[in-house]
Amino acid sequence: MDELAAKAGITVRTLRFYRERGLIPPPRREGRIAWYDDHHLARLRTITALLERGHTLSGIADLTAAFESGRDAGEALGLVEPTEETPVRLTPEALADHFAGEVTPENLAAALDLGYLAVDGEEIVHTSRRLLDVSAALVREGVPLAAVLAAGREVRTHADALARLFLTLLRAHAPDEDIARLRPLAKNVVEAELSMALDRHMAKGPATEEAEEPDESTPPT
Repeated sequence: MDELAAKAGITVRTLRFYRERGLIPPPRREGRIAWYDDHHLARLRTITALLERGHTLSGIADLTAAFESGRDAGEALGLVEPTEETPVRLTPEALADHFAGEVTPENLAAALDLGYLAVDGEEIVHTSRRLLDVSAALVREGVPLAAVLAAGREVRTHADALARLFLTLLRAHAPDEDIARLRPLAKNVVEAELSMALDRHMAKGPATEEAEEPDESTPPT
């Protein structure tokens, strides 16, 4: 314990406090000897970095619990192989830097549930660099991360429907071995249609958009 505290730059008393709060896992024991390893040191350095970024110990404990309840990287990435997306490995403090002030247990749990994030030891894996960059850009523009994740869940539903539509079309008219080669055509169609849909809705203006929303106070007949 003395060696671990010295390497982490904290006191033994602080280390004991972190153990009592469940912020670090228990050591491996051999008789009366407790062995700590690099994972404990990495966790302590993460705690220090998150404290420096304004997180509280209670918040860090909640984040740790959310991380430990998430799927591991092998499971998450195995669900989407083969993929054209590039995974990104992040430390918890690097993730906090991407979404300053927005990495809450609730947002973390939502991202883990969506499969955007996975856990690999002391590291976090974001399954798509493109989604990470876009999400961070939206947050920097003032869009709350919770709203970004909620929109992502809705986009996922529509994307699944589009994928099924395109695969059904191809499987009816093309051999299976050609489907991967024709995959870019589906993305081009979706990108073009989304671009034109944005043109149409932006031309209408916000007043028209709001007028088209259904009145939820009146039950349908």
